[in-house]
Amino acid sequence: MWNTHYDVIIVGGGVVGCTLAHALSTIKREKPLRIAVLERSLEEPDRIVGELLQPGGVASLKELGLEWTLEGIDAVPVYGYCVVNKGKTVHIPYPDGREGRSFHHGKFIMNLREAARRAEGIFFADLVIVADGCFSNFRAPVMAEQFCKPVTKSHFVGLVLEDAVLPIPKHGTVVLVKDHGPVLLYQIAEHDTRLLIDIKQPLPADLKNHITTRVSDRIRRMPNSFLPSVKQGTRFLVGDAWNMRHPLTGGGMTVAFNDVVVLRDLLTQTDKWGNWQDWHWQRKPVASTVNILSVALYDLFGADGSVAPAMMKGISLIAILDEDLESSELAVSKYPLPGCAFQSFLLGCFLFIWCMFMHPHEKPKMLAPRLDEYPFLFFKALRVFWTACIVFGPLLWSEIRWWSPDDKKARNRAFLYTLPLPLLLGAAVAYTLQVQ
Repeated sequence: MWNTHYDVIIVGGGVVGCTLAHALSTIKREKPLRIAVLERSLEEPDRIVGELLQPGGVASLKELGLEWTLEGIDAVPVYGYCVVNKGKTVHIPYPDGREGRSFHHGKFIMNLREAARRAEGIFFADLVIVADGCFSNFRAPVMAEQFCKPVTKSHFVGLVLEDAVLPIPKHGTVVLVKDHGPVLLYQIAEHDTRLLIDIKQPLPADLKNHITTRVSDRIRRMPNSFLPSVKQGTRFLVGDAWNMRHPLTGGGMTVAFNDVVVLRDLLTQTDKWGNWQDWHWQRKPVASTVNILSVALYDLFGADGSVAPAMMKGISLIAILDEDLESSELAVSKYPLPGCAFQSFLLGCFLFIWCMFMHPHEKPKMLAPRLDEYPFLFFKALRVFWTACIVFGPLLWSEIRWWSPDDKKARNRAFLYTLPLPLLLGAAVAYTLQVQ
């Protein structure tokens, strides 16, 4: 039996595990940290997600000294997005000339593992970090009463296209399909382009047979799940094992690398492994912005009816009118605040309402509304605003809440703690009016 002591054990040698191991090894301390990484297989993984890194993630890699991991893997620069709807394209470039990267997931992981390679032989440590991904085997035992199951809203079905031509080269392309989920395309190598088709739950029973016989024998499937983050203890999860969002906007690795930066900075300042309240809240500006907008935009892209497409038209108008569009993961490294996400989201809503009242008839020509059309327009405006609230509100609450939605005891405690606040506020207002 080995008798080696490690300060930190990281379970999982993927995106977060390898990056965190490297980051912790660079901390300047009187006694350097002894770090071990546990990974069940060091073979190159083959996945259909984790292939698009936003500019915020690239910036975090540079801050960690790992920008070289994007070299030598045939990575493709990404300069923004192209949204295709009914044959029309909307160009949404990254602000200030920022640049992302897309690549084969497995090649990128192998570079990260090379950066984080450590000696084997693990028995105990003061701090255990679990980073074993979205299919985590340790989520339930680590989270205990805080555990909640991820909610799978859809699946991505993906394959690789050879020498495909995109509407705008070196841009992520989102194709909106009426009454179906969006289709996402992005280049991952010189001759390879990833195609991801979003299929909502429940999956068709004959999906595999239909696609393999008519489309490709290299089809892959991946669930798109949402898992809000909750406070943790001395053994804690990071990455998709702890917090997941829809991969439509490609923000997962951006959140992961930002989490590593925050953890590294915290561990630089302390020798105590017991209190991680700061970690939970310091990561929120970036993580909450990405989480909220990824799910909100997916709900709009894939929604049925007339209201959600109307809101998407408003968001498209922002892109057309403002070349420096600052929304979603496009600018999360510059303005990482949920408030900015809320502002961009509602701006698209109100812009569409304004255009609707100014020019409700697009075909055959732009005309001002007739007097008898105003009641209907007011009703539709209320529906659009209400849809924005019910899409964005629950997502914002999921980021403010620090306990598991399945933990009734924590929910009741939080309610009891916050119940006196409105009473005190009401008493203060009554006292002020009485004094006046």
